[in-house]
Parts: sequence; structure tokens; C-alpha cells
Amino acid sequence: MMDALILARIQFAANISFHILFPTITIALAWILLFFKLRYNRTGDEAWMNAYRFHVKIFALCFALGVVSGITMSFQFGTNWPGFMEKVGNIAGPLLAYEVLTAFFLEATFLGIMLFGFNRVSNRVHTLATVLVAGGTTLSAFWILVLNSWMHTPAGFEMRDGVAFATDWMAIIFNPSMPYRLVHMLLASGLTAAFVLAGLAAYRMRRGDTGNDVRASLKTGLVLAAVLMPLQIIAGDLHGLNTLEHQPAKVAAMEGIWETERGAALRLFAIPDQELRTNHAEIAIPKLASLILTHSWDGEIKGLNEFGTDHPPVAPVFYAFRIMIGTGLLMLAVSWLGCVYLYRRKALPALLLRVLVGMTFAGWVATLAGWYTTEIGRQPWLVHGVLRTVDAVSSVPSPMLATSLTLYLALYIGLIIAFISVVFHLARKAGLQAEAHQILTQNTTEA
Repeated sequence: MMDALILARIQFAANISFHILFPTITIALAWILLFFKLRYNRTGDEAWMNAYRFHVKIFALCFALGVVSGITMSFQFGTNWPGFMEKVGNIAGPLLAYEVLTAFFLEATFLGIMLFGFNRVSNRVHTLATVLVAGGTTLSAFWILVLNSWMHTPAGFEMRDGVAFATDWMAIIFNPSMPYRLVHMLLASGLTAAFVLAGLAAYRMRRGDTGNDVRASLKTGLVLAAVLMPLQIIAGDLHGLNTLEHQPAKVAAMEGIWETERGAALRLFAIPDQELRTNHAEIAIPKLASLILTHSWDGEIKGLNEFGTDHPPVAPVFYAFRIMIGTGLLMLAVSWLGCVYLYRRKALPALLLRVLVGMTFAGWVATLAGWYTTEIGRQPWLVHGVLRTVDAVSSVPSPMLATSLTLYLALYIGLIIAFISVVFHLARKAGLQAEAHQILTQNTTEA
């Protein structure tokens, strides 16, 4: 049973890890596309429309992969986790239906106008389609995060014969962690899309494509990241306080704290040993964890030993949290450095452009690390305090799970490689088209 449970968890983790990569881009990229369109409408500058045309292709590609992987993921509720829908399907089912009915159809319907309606509908209709798609992406994220938040901080329900029934839909929707989780995710999407913009623009610049649309994309990406990263730090702090209140075992795992402490130190690095229930090679700053989490130098933080064995696996949560923080700080430093050059009206140095190209998908790293911190940190619960993960898994044999998992991983690795290759191919193609247009314009002028 443990083998089947672990394989089922890994398979679902693989599916959701692949799926989340693409909505993380599209949620914010839709609003960036709207910004490009509104700037074009106001100024008439073709650079903004060229930026729109290039990035709407990235949006469409992400949307397609997100839809396909989302369908695959939803099937697993029935195949691998039947206990989830049996116990909390009265709540999870309607929330998933709301997402499809109010958001997905909105995106899917008007995306075609965004892609193919440049010369087929009026500019006003095309702008409206962009507004509706942007609103749809955010609404879709809202409903998914409502369900995910409810799984962490369930509210507005009662149990009857072991099955959850809704008693207050407003309490379900606006459960205690939903506002923090929603804001945190929307900001993460903004940062992810910002670095996609900046990274692809830097890639095109390194290839000699320095058109106005490329410079506009680079500036938009860097400024957006520089503004959102401090907001994300504040949102993350508030989210951490909420997690400490409702899921203290998760926070203890994130911080690697085994014994309850007052004035707890912040472990910058450690090697958690769950068998011995201690840390090795610990590097810590005294009292800083208490200051961050309780806003008091002597604040108390419960240790993992307070929860017996009823706490998440420590090492994955501990390391994932630090990867998220480290990547976020790197994004902050790079975006601010880039904005310094923009403010001084200086060209970005070659080294910084190379760094930006390397960080094109840095948002993916931070998002996945944060997602693993959150979801692994909820263990051993599937719905916190209501349904244990072990009680929801199906009876599918381990060999069958192992086979399907291997196929999923092979497919997803191939698709990610293909996606990244296509994105940079589109960037190269856009550069070649810009170069050809420049040569044609120059020849026409000379003639």
C-alpha cells in the first residue's frame, strides 16, 4: 500500500507540476498583452502592436499545454484518488465546475479573436476580447485557488456519515487562507511572465534585434519584476503568518525546528535528519525566525516534536522553501539592477543580458519550489484535518502506477523541451522578420 501511495502521489505531483508551469505564465501574460494593446491604442506606435503579436503566440502555446495537462490531471481524481471525491466531492465538484463554466469557456472563446482577429474585427472588439481573456485567466485562477485553499484551511461545511456537505458557500470560498494564497499566486504569475518577457527580449537583443518592440518588452518585464518582487515579499510574510496560525507543523518543517523554541533561530542551511529528529551542519541566525514569523524577538514557534509523527516530511519542505526564497531574491537583484541601467538610459551590459536569458523561466523554479513547500507541507493530510492522503488513494496496483508514471514523465520531459525550443525559435524568427523588414525599408528609402 505504501508503494502504491507513494507512486500515486509522485504521479499526481508530476502532473500538477507540469500543468502549473503554463497557467503561471498565462495568468499575468494576458494582462501584459492588454497593456501592450492599450498602449498601441493610445499612441499608435507599431512597436506595442508588434510586442503584442509576438507574445500572444507564447500565450496561445501556454494555453494549449495548460488545457491538455489540466484534463489529464482531473482524470486522476477518479483513477488514483477516488476517496477525495467520495468524501469532499460535494465541495470540490462545484468549485471545479465554476472554474470551467465561468472562466475556461471565456478564455477559450475569445482567444481565437486575439490570435486571428487583427484584421477581421474592429480594434475595439479585439481589445474587448483581450480584456475578456485576461479576466478569464484570473477568474480561473481564483476558483482553482479557492479549492486548493479550502483543502488547507477547510471551512463552511459539516460532516455527515463521513462525507462533507457545504453549509456556507461564502465561508468555503473565502476560507482563512484563500486571500493570502490568491495574492501570492497572482504575484508569482506576474513575476514569471515578467522574466519571460525580459529573458526573450534579452535573447533577441543578443542576436542583434534591437527594435522598439524588443526594448519595450525588456523595459516592461524589468519594471514589472522590480515592482512586484517587494510586494511578493510582503505577501509572503503575511501568508507565512496565516500558515503559522492554521498549519504550524508546516511552518516547523519549513524552518527545520524540532523543539518548541522562544527566540527561534533562522536556519539558513541545515541537513534535517527525520530519523534522529535533529539537524546537521546547521547555519543559523539567532532569533531571526521568531522575529519574521511572530514579529517578536522572543516569539514562540512550535517544534515538530509537538506533533509526534503527524507532520510533513521535513527535508523536502525545508529545501523547497529555501529554493523559493533564494530564487526570489535573485529575481529581485537582477530586476533592480536592470532598472538602474534603464533609469540611467544606458544599454544593459552583455553579462546582464546573458543572465536574463538564463533566467527566462526562473519564475518556474520559484513557483514549483513554493508549490512543493505548500503541498508537501500539508501532508499527511489531503484535506487538512478532514481527509488523510492514505485514506483517499485508489487500489490501482503498483506496477500499473509505475508504468503510467514512467510514460507521463517521458512525455512531460519531451513536451517541456519542445516548448522551450519553440519559444526561442519564435524569438529567433521574430528577429529575422524584423531584420528583413529593416533591410526592405532601407532599400525602399535608398530607391
